Amino acid sequence: MSTLDWVVLFLTLVSIAVYGMYKTRGKKSLENYLKGNKDNWWTIGLSIMATQASAITFLSTPGQAYEDGMRFIQFYFGLPLAMIIISIAFVPIYYKLKVYTAYEYLENRFDLKTRTLTALLFIVQRGLAAGITIYAPAIILSTLLGWNLTLTNIFIGVLVIAYTVSGGTEAVSITQKQQMAVMMGGMILAGIMVIQLLPISMQEALQVAGKMEKLNVVNFEFDLADRYSFWSGMTAAVFLFLSYFGTDQSQVQRYLSGQTLTQSRMGLLMNGFLKIPMQFLILFIGVLVFVFYQFITPPVHFNQVQTEALRQSEYASEFDRLEQSYQANFDSSKQVYTQLLSSIDQENAESTEELTSTLKSLKTEQQEIREEVKALLVTHDPEAETRDTDYVFMRFVMDYLPTGVVGLLFAAIFAAAMSSSSSELNALGSTTTVDLYKRSIRKEASDAHYVNSSKLFTAFWGLGAILFATYASLFENLIQAVNLLGSLFYGTILGIFVVGFFIKWIKGQAVFLAALLSQALILVVHFFNGKGLFGMQGDIGFLWYNVIGCLSVVLFGLLLQSGIGTFGKKKSLED
Repeated sequence: MSTLDWVVLFLTLVSIAVYGMYKTRGKKSLENYLKGNKDNWWTIGLSIMATQASAITFLSTPGQAYEDGMRFIQFYFGLPLAMIIISIAFVPIYYKLKVYTAYEYLENRFDLKTRTLTALLFIVQRGLAAGITIYAPAIILSTLLGWNLTLTNIFIGVLVIAYTVSGGTEAVSITQKQQMAVMMGGMILAGIMVIQLLPISMQEALQVAGKMEKLNVVNFEFDLADRYSFWSGMTAAVFLFLSYFGTDQSQVQRYLSGQTLTQSRMGLLMNGFLKIPMQFLILFIGVLVFVFYQFITPPVHFNQVQTEALRQSEYASEFDRLEQSYQANFDSSKQVYTQLLSSIDQENAESTEELTSTLKSLKTEQQEIREEVKALLVTHDPEAETRDTDYVFMRFVMDYLPTGVVGLLFAAIFAAAMSSSSSELNALGSTTTVDLYKRSIRKEASDAHYVNSSKLFTAFWGLGAILFATYASLFENLIQAVNLLGSLFYGTILGIFVVGFFIKWIKGQAVFLAALLSQALILVVHFFNGKGLFGMQGDIGFLWYNVIGCLSVVLFGLLLQSGIGTFGKKKSLED
């Protein structure tokens, strides 16, 4: 990057952190530290969106669209419905009880052990997710910028810890407004630049994307193995959103800071109806990058650090041969694309269909060459990461966008990492303080003591996230990894709250045991997924874990409560 890009990057990030610390300086009560200064609805909405929109969103989503088209947007179709349900059923209860965390409600409804178990499930899940939230952008940015991975983790983590510990929830909300402005401003500018760089018209770009099945926004086929379809978005994803926005303290804390119940509801609804257009924009940019690379030669592998290492190895000649084959394939494809656009313009349906088929064959051949390159990377370095979709967008940014814009886009990625990490650490500190330390370890202490405890726990979790990020290793596309991690725990947590809100005759002992059984079931299902569990063939998309987890808590709870009730009656008769 140029000197200007470095100045834009560091000035943007440091100024946001310093501004957050400056605006929230001074002593705070526990309520002020954990709930902030009573935000209005649009601040709540931006904070909710910024918490969810991690760096993974901006790094991984365009790459996913490049590879898989627009169908990931279906994941968010159920979000507005989830926001409406939470606004009606969840938020009023939290406001009525005046809780600091969502899990306080569970002790009022059930008992202390159920509250503690749920808080621990959240802490385990969110503690790991906080590490991934830092690690995911760090491993890509460190590769692109040539930074040391550990130092990149520390740079992101320390900035976040500094203002989050200093100002608590208020600092998180204040900085997230600036971070959202940087994130969305950067992505909108990137979208404009991609359109300007396209060697064909926008109409022709849409025709190319459509013929190559990248505009596949809706799929109505029902398939449990399909992670992203209309049905998974309107069913399984709804359960995930209900749990994430309704029971995850990193989100609940955002709207508990609202001035009134109405303001919190409006903030949630704002998120529900703006998130889909925002995600659509990011995916569409990925599709445009795909179209761009149909006319401008793309790298055979987008992680150029690995390809450069291969070029310097004993496999250089083999790699050179594959690159030549890749270039020949690209030249043929580009020529066919030109013919295809001419055929579409002439409305020659038969020729258009034939050329589209030819292009798909060439793309298959191109993918086979890429797979050979990946195999060669592994031969050279068995530890090599062969998935490169997470590098697609920022590689394009670094290679083709002008000076200054590159620095802004990197600042947007770092800002996204900071915004989601700060919410997670803030929630982990709050939950550890209120649900574990204050409730079960140090029950009587001053307000100042608990504020300091929350700061220490926040810093502890921040350091833990940095440590986890330093040694983390992901096995999937980054955005899928985060959703998978959430799905392993969210279903059980949501099931506990569903029982608490809607099935009043199930008591604490039954729901506690049901939660343990449900969590065990989800882990077993995940372990055996794709291995013919219970005679099933193929995989179950991980979004369905949320449905299984929630419904199993309800079912186990009903059965256990019936058994406990029957046992109690029998014992009473014997007495």
